[in-house]
This record gives sequence, structure tokens and C-alpha cells, in this order.
Amino acid sequence: MTLRLYNTLTRQKEDFTPLDPSNVRMYVCGPTVYDFAHIGNARPVIVFDVLFRLLRHLYGPEHVTYVRNITDVDDKINARALRDFPELPLNEAIRRVTEKTANQFQADVKALGCLEPTAQPRATEFIDQMIAMIGVLITKGNAYQAGGEVLFNVESMKDYGALSNRKLEDQQAGARVAVEAHKKNPGDFVLWKLSSAEEPGWESPWGRGRPGWHIECSAMSKSYLGEVFDIHGGGLDLIFPHHENELAQSRCAHGTKKMANIWMHNGFLQVEGQKMSKSLGNFVTINELLETRKFGSNMWHGRVLRLAMLMTHYRQPIDWTVDRLVEARSTLKDWIDSVIGVEDEGSIPDDILLALSDDLNFAEVLSMLHALHGKAKNRLDIGSAKKLSAAMKFLGVWGGEPTLEIYSYGYEVRTGPSSVDVDPLIEARLAARAAKDWKESDRIRDELDAMGVSIKDNKDGTTSWEVKR
Repeated sequence: MTLRLYNTLTRQKEDFTPLDPSNVRMYVCGPTVYDFAHIGNARPVIVFDVLFRLLRHLYGPEHVTYVRNITDVDDKINARALRDFPELPLNEAIRRVTEKTANQFQADVKALGCLEPTAQPRATEFIDQMIAMIGVLITKGNAYQAGGEVLFNVESMKDYGALSNRKLEDQQAGARVAVEAHKKNPGDFVLWKLSSAEEPGWESPWGRGRPGWHIECSAMSKSYLGEVFDIHGGGLDLIFPHHENELAQSRCAHGTKKMANIWMHNGFLQVEGQKMSKSLGNFVTINELLETRKFGSNMWHGRVLRLAMLMTHYRQPIDWTVDRLVEARSTLKDWIDSVIGVEDEGSIPDDILLALSDDLNFAEVLSMLHALHGKAKNRLDIGSAKKLSAAMKFLGVWGGEPTLEIYSYGYEVRTGPSSVDVDPLIEARLAARAAKDWKESDRIRDELDAMGVSIKDNKDGTTSWEVKR
């Protein structure tokens, strides 16, 4: 079975051939822990967890190293610490912020059904390695000290911009990068910057300061995975400048032609047809979806969020809607109903593995899962039920929870379900009745009944409903 993955650098699918099959290595950029992770942050976590699971299956769990970092030094963290804990010394305030948000991130991704990466290094643990790498770049002529900073000289790398497909001459002053007098080129980026007495800092040959964002990942990935490794992943928004600059400084420091053999990026996420932003009031965190009624007047089980995320191919944009979550929850309930209590023996169907091996083609996998459910429901085909159960667990969309926990998650007896939850089922039932599919119509009525909804078929062909008292 050949694994094929889309490489952002070459803009084509490529056969995956690990540098060392006994140690397949993957690095994915993790959170900057100044605030709770939003639903867009969940996408790379879920996507690369699926790839991690697939690599473990193909090469053996003990032969795959997956590193996902935690950025715990950043000016955004400093600003949040000053805002939230103005009464504390800054370093103590920073510790409070990073501990709280990092712990919440771990709880959130666990609820999404994700495996723990092999390692989750924190940037502050690798300052010495960053300083050493910056020193090498200065010695080689790829970096220089100016204006209280150490900067990477983008003109020192002939093919800078290859990952993002940007040419240096196109990066005109005033377009995206502010012109600063001390820079040789407007695109030159910070490797090290001086810290004031109040700001966090570490001693270095260039004065007490702190690292730039990009050098952090270069140092951590090299420490765990080596100068060149197999896969580097993250969101599409990281291609430029973060990944472009990571690649540049790593290659120049190590004198290598590559940093990673394959670069993978997941697509953007919007909410109900709009870009997610706090100003639009549609900014939603993973924790809010799991623990509050902010989105669709309901809380959502982590497995539902995971399936909803996987329903779109990872490289395509996602429109995150309540309807999508309702569909994912209903689908998951149906699948679980057909496999609960079945011993699956852990054997993953080959056709599902084959589809995943084609650049994580989950759309094809989804079709296969629906087909297995069609055969497995009502215990008509135990073999298909076993395959469906094993596939769901392998993909992380089910961990053995009972249907009620998945489906009723977030409902409260005193409030009950909202129209967002009920109306799609009413419409589906009306469609089934129109098609004279009485069995499906009765199934949906039972589903509504289990949700605490009472329905009434009216003479004009409509259906009204109310929450049972």
C-alpha cells in the first residue's frame, strides 16, 4: 500500500518514502498559549492526528515520532498577561496565562479524540538551542545585528520564497512589511530582539532578549527530529511567513537542501459563511463548543466535532455551521446504533486504508462508512458492523461511548432542544413521508421522541412540534 501526500512545496501529490522507515518523523506547529484554542486551531490538530494514526498503522507505533510544539514565549502572551494579571510581576503573570491556556488546550484536544503526540516541547525549554542556531546563521553571513535585533537576511538565500511561491522582488516596501531603516531588505525577519527590564528575556551574545517566532520551531524540530525530517504540517495561514522563514533559517544553518521532505497544510475555516472574527461575534473556541451553548444553543460532543471537521477534505475550506454539526451528530448516532455491543477485533478494512493513503481522502472513506452502516444497521450483517466499529475507532470518531452520550450531549431537561436541532429532522421526516418511506419516517419520529420532542402532523401537510413537559 503506497501512501501519497500532497506536497505544498512541489504543488503535487507524491509517494511518501520515509528517510528512515524505523523512525518516521513529523512536526506540526502547535498553539501559542495566550488564549483558548478556537475551532480553526482544531483543524490541524485533528487532520494530523489522523495522519499520525495512519503512519502508526503502516510503520508501527514504535517507529513514528510526532512532535507538536507549544509556543510559550510571544509578545501576544506578554500583552495578555498584562491585561489579565496587572497586579502581578510580568513573569508570574505570564506563567499564569501559559499554564491555564496550555492545560485547557490539552483537555480540548483530548475531548476531540486525538492521541497524544510523541513529544510536546515548549519553546522556553530550547532557548539555548535557538541562540546557538542564530550564532551559526550570523557566522555564515545569513543573519546580521542591527537596531537592537538580530535579523535573517532573506537575500542571502537564493530560492527564498519557494514554499509560498513569492519572489523577493514582489515583496515591495509598504505592501505587507513595514519599512524599517535598520533592515537591509523589508522582508528580513527577526531572529532575536532585545527585552526591556520588564519583559521576559534571556542572556545572549547580542544582549538580554527573546527569540523571534520562527526560530523557535526550527530549534525544536531539529532537537527532536534532526536537520531534515519527513513531514512538516500546519494550517494554510502558516505557509507565509512562518513556514517560509522556518525553512530558510533551518536550511541555511544546517547547509541542507531541505528542512522537510513533504510540507502539508490544511485549508481555512469560516463560520456560517463568514471569516471568523471577534468583531463579527462569530469567534468560537473549542471549549465553548464543548462546554457552553454559544453555538446553536447546544453543547457538542468532541467526537461530533471531529467527524464534522473530517467531512471536508483537509485541503479544502470548511464552512463551520450548526447544520454541519447536526448532520455529523445524527450520522454518528446512526453508526453507533448499528455497532454498539459488537466486538470488532480491531481489523481495519483495506479499502478504507487505501482511501486514507490517497492524501487522506476522507470523502471516499465517508462513503465507505455509510455503505458499511447500510449493511450493518439492525444487525443485518455482523461482519459489516465489525468493520464499521473498527474503522470508527481507528479514525477517532468513536471511542466506545454509548449513543446517548454522543447524541444527548448538552441537552437539558429544563430547556430542551432548539429549532436548530429539531427542524432538520422534521424536514427529513416530511421528505421520507413524501417518498412513502414509512420506516424512515417512524425512525425519525422515534429519534425526536428520544430527544424529548412531541410532534403533530397537521392537515395542511406541515408538522408542528413542542418540547415535552
